[in-house]
Amino acid sequence: MTSANQIKKTGNIRAKSRVKILMAARTEFVLQGYRGATVQSIADRAELPKANVLYYFQNKENIYHAVLEDTLEMWDEGIGDIEPNQGPKVAIEKFIAAKVKMSFKEPEASKIYAMEIIQGAPHLQDYARTYQRQWVREKAKLFQQWIDNGEMTNVDPVHLIFLIWSATQHYADFDTQILTIMNKADFEDNDIEEVISFLSNIILRGCGLI
Repeated sequence: MTSANQIKKTGNIRAKSRVKILMAARTEFVLQGYRGATVQSIADRAELPKANVLYYFQNKENIYHAVLEDTLEMWDEGIGDIEPNQGPKVAIEKFIAAKVKMSFKEPEASKIYAMEIIQGAPHLQDYARTYQRQWVREKAKLFQQWIDNGEMTNVDPVHLIFLIWSATQHYADFDTQILTIMNKADFEDNDIEEVISFLSNIILRGCGLI
């Protein structure tokens, strides 16, 4: 008879294996692209037998979809919800801080997403047309309410969202370029707060909030 502890242990092993595979897959997809990455190369990087990887995901496409889904879920959880009672200043500061932290801590996730979009979003068409489009419309409507109430400068809400996305994700997608120009081997502990402060100051000023 299988005990509850055995079931829990098995579940933990599966969860850890899944995370290990997806972390290895992120790196492979960034380095090799979707076409160049293979289930075998992902298994090798994860230090697991290829059969184990296929047991969890069946094929490369499923692995890729799982990596994209994890990225989108992470961004959703990190940004959270922007509430009307927060006001535009708090909302923008929260949005920028969350995106900058994710760019520094999970750069591979951002790079894979960027590569997918550049290639025409073949695996994210439904997501872009439904959830993402709706998310932008809802947030743009909220920013427009603050504009109409005189709480911030009259800026285009959609382009404001695009600006925050591009400015924050630049630190993930082009980290090699940034580190080379800044003559650094890697980002330092205070870089995250400096970038958050800089971007927040510039964007809030542009929105008439400071």
